[in-house]
Amino acid sequence: MEDLELVIRPEDYSLLTDLYQLTMTACYVGEKLDQQRASFELSVRRLPKGFGYLIAMGLAQVLEYLEKFQFSEAQISALQTSGIFDHAPEQFWTLLKGSRFEGDVWAVPEGTAVFANEPLLRVEAPLWQAQIAETYLLNTINYQTLVATRAARMRDVAGENATLLEFGTRRAFSPQGSVWAARAALAGGLDATSNVLAALKLGRKPTGTMAHSLVMALNALEGTESQAFTAFHHYFPGAPLLIDTYDTIAAAETLSKQLKAGEIQLAGVRIDSGDLLELSKKVRPLLPEVSIFASGDLDEYRIADLKAKGAQIDGYGLGTQLVTGAPVNGVYKLVEIDGIPVMKEATGKVTYPGRKQIFRQAGVSDRLGLMNEDANGEIPLLQLVFKQGQRIAESETIAQIRDRATKSVQSLPEPARQLENPIAFPVELSHALSELTDRTRQRRHLS
Repeated sequence: MEDLELVIRPEDYSLLTDLYQLTMTACYVGEKLDQQRASFELSVRRLPKGFGYLIAMGLAQVLEYLEKFQFSEAQISALQTSGIFDHAPEQFWTLLKGSRFEGDVWAVPEGTAVFANEPLLRVEAPLWQAQIAETYLLNTINYQTLVATRAARMRDVAGENATLLEFGTRRAFSPQGSVWAARAALAGGLDATSNVLAALKLGRKPTGTMAHSLVMALNALEGTESQAFTAFHHYFPGAPLLIDTYDTIAAAETLSKQLKAGEIQLAGVRIDSGDLLELSKKVRPLLPEVSIFASGDLDEYRIADLKAKGAQIDGYGLGTQLVTGAPVNGVYKLVEIDGIPVMKEATGKVTYPGRKQIFRQAGVSDRLGLMNEDANGEIPLLQLVFKQGQRIAESETIAQIRDRATKSVQSLPEPARQLENPIAFPVELSHALSELTDRTRQRRHLS
């Protein structure tokens, strides 16, 4: 029978993969290669259009996945019943039954700015384990990195004093995605989320205002828009109010009179439609001490435009453009097998061989080199977070990750941060990596 609930639980993680990860594993077992030590690196070949950097995110969920990785008897039975693996070696099933992740993971800390062709993480493990992890790792890191980067760009444009709220749950790509998006947005620089589940799981207080439906319903059934506001404040004193259901300026004028008369308290008002620039300028003198929030498909470009034109806006509700958009096309490629460096040479998809390290000279340049190279006063970004199947990295709070993201962005040169035609941060190949790339290419052509 179909499972229409389709809820993902930790015990399902091992099957949340593409079929070819399992068929390749069966092949590795049959060819007696499954236990060969392999290294895979996750990187982005090209930044999304208009991006000058990425903010790495999603590592926490990767580590949770690897800690809980296993195949249950029910899952193995379901795979056997499918008929796809009828010709797979018997040892394939034995391997799955005793499965636990046994490898090492190196990763840049969440909140770190990274660039094209730099590994966000590397998995070093028995070939079949490093292979089968690909799908889940790409899913969580690609999406959370996208949202965290958009959040960081919005924060960079809006400034440190603006209040930025994540409102993207209804536009995220799934219920699970909405929770990940809320986490990535907060870690990338936003102040709060309207997603109640995400907020409470992350030890935060959810935030929000109201929808137009409440104003319309109470207006229709109980009297006026003003009475709708009064009713809402009866249960949530001083809460921000959505004032653009009918006439934004008329609503602001009424609230202004009530404030002057001492009849109400008001933390803020939100404008969700119309000309945000002009409306904010007209509302400001009416409500000079009240925070004005704007929402409605806003992104970093729109925020920059509103600020440049003198909009009187104190904060922004950010949804669709934050949690959707051009994807981060991270790839996960084999770079070493049994100590032998390997590389992909397909046109437009070349990868560099060997286990690598990012050496950063803060605010100046990055050097992409091999793991065994000396730092030469630079900062090595990839850190060991999982060793021999055991997690060794301490969990970080959202506040810690957000602080790192803020400092990472601020340390970048202005050309890499600009919204229009950003100039790529310099990433140089080390002499050792260049030589290894040439030798690896020559070896393949001679074989």
